[in-house]
Amino acid sequence: MLEPSPPRLSSLPLSRRRFNLAITACASAVCAPVLAQSGWPNKPIRIIVPYTPGGFTDQMARLLQVGLQNRLQQTVTIDNKPGANSIIGVDMLAKAPADGSTFAVVIAAYAANTTLYPKLPYDPRKDLTGVSLMGISPLVAAVSNDAPFKTAKGLIDYARAHPGKVSYGSSGNGSAAHLTSELLKSTTNTYMVHIPYRGSMPALTDLMGGQIQLFFDAATGLITQGKAGKVRLIGVSSDRRLPALPDVPTFIEQGFAGFTGSTWAGMLAPSATPRDIVKRMSDEVSRIIRSDETRVRLDAMGTFAVGSTPEEFDAFIAAETAKWAKVIKDAGVQAD
Repeated sequence: MLEPSPPRLSSLPLSRRRFNLAITACASAVCAPVLAQSGWPNKPIRIIVPYTPGGFTDQMARLLQVGLQNRLQQTVTIDNKPGANSIIGVDMLAKAPADGSTFAVVIAAYAANTTLYPKLPYDPRKDLTGVSLMGISPLVAAVSNDAPFKTAKGLIDYARAHPGKVSYGSSGNGSAAHLTSELLKSTTNTYMVHIPYRGSMPALTDLMGGQIQLFFDAATGLITQGKAGKVRLIGVSSDRRLPALPDVPTFIEQGFAGFTGSTWAGMLAPSATPRDIVKRMSDEVSRIIRSDETRVRLDAMGTFAVGSTPEEFDAFIAAETAKWAKVIKDAGVQAD
């Protein structure tokens, strides 16, 4: 016996037809994003680097590039968009389609910019979301070879005895190097003169030439010159020594309790990016960062591998923003 055919929609009462149409529409709405996201990534992925090629941020982004291409089976490109202390590149990310095709790698300046620039073209809390904290690179203090001090304690003792006689360089107003130096001044109640440069290399050149006496930078920018004897490395602003510089003690070891300062690298996405895509990208980034091969490369750069969840990175950014906001306000730091 044949089963009776289901009634045609047009033959149903009006209320029943509306109910069936509503169910169909609801099912389509629920299934559509699931189907769209299950195929991610279905087009090339762009990682914006808001700095010039070759620097710490660019190096960290390129550590991911090949690994992500292999794992996601999709082309991954690095797009360098420098300018305005990373604001130009970050603004591009904030306004990019939230479809999982665009991400960015940022560093500590991203957290400081919230205080340095009261009128940013984007809202860090509303327009952007963390994907993963990739790594933390504690800053290393380097002094010129002809400086009248050879240790962190010697530096502070001299600065206290000779206010304004120590000049320190940075890669620019509001940079991690500048803010870490200001934190050292406030922590030790010393007065040293800030000389801002347009980038790390000019500051390092003047340090080697003796025009300035102190310069904080990521280890990757100081290891070669330190080992060659062109500058003296006197302290790491971390709670542990760096594998790349095992003979350089931390400031904490030298009696400066709680003094830490670092740059770091992490991946962001537009805030409206579907959470399952953010979670998938976070997982892939963490796997790459925590791999033995990448850890070896990060150790050589003086960077501690992390690989966090999106929630952990958002909390980290909030803490960094609050920490540097206090330093910026107390020291009266202003952007260039």
